[in-house]
Amino acid sequence: MASQFLRWLSQAPPIEPEVFEVYRVTRAFYAEKQQRDELEAYYVWYQETAKRHQQEHQKMQGDVNFFRFFRLN
Repeated sequence: MASQFLRWLSQAPPIEPEVFEVYRVTRAFYAEKQQRDELEAYYVWYQETAKRHQQEHQKMQGDVNFFRFFRLN
């Protein structure tokens, strides 16, 4: 009885190499998509940060420069 059970387990059909190729291509595709999505999110963050810094710089242009009083020249 045990030999019949082992024979039943060992007769699993072999996995075709194409299955592994499809898995590899699918995994590579989703990894590439995730990387591009992260890069796009970084670009959006960078543009927003640069715009905010430009606005802060424009605002600072009108401020009084207190460090001018401490210069040695």
